[in-house]
Amino acid sequence: MTSRPQPARSRKLPGERRAEIVQTAAGIALEEGLERITLRRVADELGVRPGLIGHYFPAADNLVSEAFSHAATKERESLLPCEEQALPADVRLGRFLVRLTDGEYQDLSRLWLNARHVSRFKPGLRAAVRTQESVTRTALADLIEEGRCTGAFTTDDSLGAALHILVTVDGLGAYANDDTQVDHPVLEDMAIATAERLLGLARGTLRDRA
Repeated sequence: MTSRPQPARSRKLPGERRAEIVQTAAGIALEEGLERITLRRVADELGVRPGLIGHYFPAADNLVSEAFSHAATKERESLLPCEEQALPADVRLGRFLVRLTDGEYQDLSRLWLNARHVSRFKPGLRAAVRTQESVTRTALADLIEEGRCTGAFTTDDSLGAALHILVTVDGLGAYANDDTQVDHPVLEDMAIATAERLLGLARGTLRDRA
């Protein structure tokens, strides 16, 4: 009895394989936490040997940092998509905040909370968190400045407004792991209401424009 010949496996290009590893690690981070990223765990997910993962990432900490950066970058791109850059600043800010606060990004809120804690012990991850915070802060400040220049927003400190909004968002995100959050009207649209107050907008403007 002759055995059926096995199909030859196609070897992925190094760039493709590396991207696949990072994406897989990011998925583990979102679902289970950064602590669960190990070379063996990623190898098991991809059905390859751990040595292959180690070839691209000799140190698991480097993979953890890149996995977080990948997830955070994808988050920012979905919150402030390039294809919406031609829209008015108040529309884009409204969409950014509605998307961010309406529950679809709960896993990412948990990831940010996780990353800030774990980064105390991992310098590479700490640098990645700082970088992603800076990029997001700059993108939001630039959006607010654009709105100020077109007359959509009233503020004399675009960066300060961006910081205030992001700190409010982060404060709400600090409860991402709490299944018994306080049910109070003040928590509804808190980040959006904060942005409207800082930017001289009537209550409900940003959600209506989104």
